[in-house]
Order: sequence, then structure tokens, then C-alpha cells
Amino acid sequence: MSLLSVFRVSDPGLCLHTLHQPDAIAAALAGHGVRFRKMPDCAVLAAGAPEADIRAALAGPIAEECAHGGYESVDVVSVTPATPGVAAMRTRFLAEHVHVEDEARLMVAGSGVFYLRVQDTLLLLLLEAGELISVPAGMRHWFDMGLQPAFTAVRFFTRPDGWVAQFTGDPIAASFPDWAGAAAA
Repeated sequence: MSLLSVFRVSDPGLCLHTLHQPDAIAAALAGHGVRFRKMPDCAVLAAGAPEADIRAALAGPIAEECAHGGYESVDVVSVTPATPGVAAMRTRFLAEHVHVEDEARLMVAGSGVFYLRVQDTLLLLLLEAGELISVPAGMRHWFDMGLQPAFTAVRFFTRPDGWVAQFTGDPIAASFPDWAGAAAA
């Protein structure tokens, strides 16, 4: 089930409100320049399916998103507890960062939590299979894949060299609920 929880940066223990309806989530995020779409036909394969199978099954939605966002390259990432270096990967993703390009992800299987910092507000989005997010360039954010990650996502890039994070050095991520806490909200 889709989930967007809103917090004040100054009070991470108090959730101001939570939305569960995809249209309401999309509208709330759009007000901050974030695109969110529910694409249930895109949750068609199991986590860890071969990249070629995912690209073939989702050729239409991938082409549509590339055209919409001006993306030049696409890849597929699958992460499980057996992924080499998964603990270090999670730690890196948990650090607040920005990008010089939009960060667009289509979750194909599993789930993860995006944390979006907008001035004095933190938006916590549980992204599940069949959902797409596009975080605008320059927006402070981080991602939690959980202690036992199991997800597959299509990643969209405007630059051929792909995802490059610029870390802010702010320890804010440690103040907010992790994936388990977010999923329980």
C-alpha cells in the first residue's frame, strides 16, 4: 500500500499526517516538484529477475518515462541480503545527498523508503512495486532499503555516467524512522 508520511525536520518523533491514496500522494509530492505515479502493470516480475526480462516486459513504460524525463540511459538494479557489500551500500544510501540530475526510479519488485527534505519538512515515501518516483535535481534526500533488502528497480539517467551523489554531511537521517519504522506507519 502506498504511504507518504510528513514530519517537521525539528521534530522527527511526531508524524504530522500520513496519506495512503496514490492520487493524494501524487498531489502532495507534486507541490514540491516530485513526480509520483502508481503504475501497477509495472510490478510484473519477481525480485532478481534478469535485466533483459525486465526491460522486455516494461519496454513501453520505460520508453514513456525516458521520453517524459529526457532520460538517455536506463539500468536495472536488484538488491538482496546476498548482494556483495549490501551493508556498506545501505549505509551509503542512508546519508543525505543531492544529485545534479533528477533521480527517477520505478520499483519493479519489493520496496524501499525515500526521505525527501523540503526546507523544514521531511516527506517519507514508502515506494513499492509498481510505483515511480522522480526526485528533482538538488533536492536533499536519502534512501533506506532495510536490513534485509529485497527489491528490483529500473533507474533512469539523463547523463550516460548515471547516478552521482553529492553528500551533504548532515546527520539528519539518523533522526528519522528507518525502513522498518516507516513500513509500520
